[in-house]
Amino acid sequence: MNYKDWIRKAIIRLSFTKNAKQEAEILLEYITGHNQAYIFAFSENELTGFELEKLEFLLQRREKGEPIAYIIGECEFWSMPIYVTPATIIPRPDTECLVEQALLRLPKQKHRLLDLGTGTGVIALAIASESKKSFVVGVDINYEAVSLARQNQYRLNIFNVYFMQSDWFNSLLIQQFDIIVSNPPYIEEDNIHLYKGDLRFEPLSALVAKNNGLSNIEYIIKISKQYLKNQGWLILEHGWKQGLEVCNLFKMYGYINIKTCIDYSNRDRVSLAQLYI
Repeated sequence: MNYKDWIRKAIIRLSFTKNAKQEAEILLEYITGHNQAYIFAFSENELTGFELEKLEFLLQRREKGEPIAYIIGECEFWSMPIYVTPATIIPRPDTECLVEQALLRLPKQKHRLLDLGTGTGVIALAIASESKKSFVVGVDINYEAVSLARQNQYRLNIFNVYFMQSDWFNSLLIQQFDIIVSNPPYIEEDNIHLYKGDLRFEPLSALVAKNNGLSNIEYIIKISKQYLKNQGWLILEHGWKQGLEVCNLFKMYGYINIKTCIDYSNRDRVSLAQLYI
């Protein structure tokens, strides 16, 4: 079977997805080691028996709903190739909105930024890649996530970042940051979407929070006051229906200049506020 015929058959089997053709091409690129342009130009190339066997195994995994990112072990974020594993959630494009808001508020002089619950490290690495004046600390309670973030750091050769294991702030010495960012767990425990699509395969500990998804967000808003410099910013990703509640939490804990920003689907996704001491 050649490349073209395999893609045609794979598209039929992946018709339950929104991007069947793209996913088929990704799997073919992964197994053959050739990019999309090569596969298009040499679509009549025959697949070996070994390649067909491996492709069949990957197709079966995808048919069971396993995310493509976990199957091939990577995804793209901020135009960077990122390793992913089932120990972390898969970075979403909308999280780039959080990066954008942080970049808009970076001081002109050298500064320090904290990324809470760093996971794969993508937020920390994206910010550090754009600003050589930034020194970013990324923390996560999961040692596997910290190890993965370090692998991504070495892969991308970004060294103005330090990743460490910590349950939120607990392993940090009291120190001051110009900006704190976080994409914390914010899905409510009884949300039916946890049992659908990609979420079925992602770690619940990185997705779910008590108090209708707001417990971690409130904790971060409260404790960040001890770690932010005067006029420092706290920037949080949250669910698209949580913007008002997050803003109210900012107000309750004495922050000012509170704002909610929309994502690429025009939904509330990131809220931010400034601390004046």
